[in-house]
Amino acid sequence: MIRLSRLADYAVVLMTHMNAAPSPVHNAVDVAAATGLPAPTVAKVLKRLAQAGLLQSHRGAQGGYRLARAAPGISVADIVSAIDGPIALTNCSKPGKVVCEVELACPSRSGVNRINTAIRAALEAVSLAEISAAPPAMTRGVGLREGVSA
Repeated sequence: MIRLSRLADYAVVLMTHMNAAPSPVHNAVDVAAATGLPAPTVAKVLKRLAQAGLLQSHRGAQGGYRLARAAPGISVADIVSAIDGPIALTNCSKPGKVVCEVELACPSRSGVNRINTAIRAALEAVSLAEISAAPPAMTRGVGLREGVSA
């Protein structure tokens, strides 16, 4: 099973909340209360998202965090990478120099790189705006619009 780290999962939740909330500026305590996540963890994740350039921080009594750019310009890959680093299925397929004892004899290296590319592309194709959008209202059954009968 491929799984995001807990902090990357929290980052997606926090960014989604911040995009959907009516106020553009959010402090860690209020975001923690709204999402049900622990305040120290929220503060840590918001700080990392700001360091990655996804959030802007503002000091002062009315300070907090705001999205650094519009939600359509922030991908899920941006959020995950800000917390977990480069998106890669295995340690040996991360960008940069990685020491692997079996690299020369590894039969799956090129296949794993293809998978990494596909996963990265899939996450880059989904924006914060898309995951923040409310699901369409369902009425009278799956896929049926109001006033339309099956």
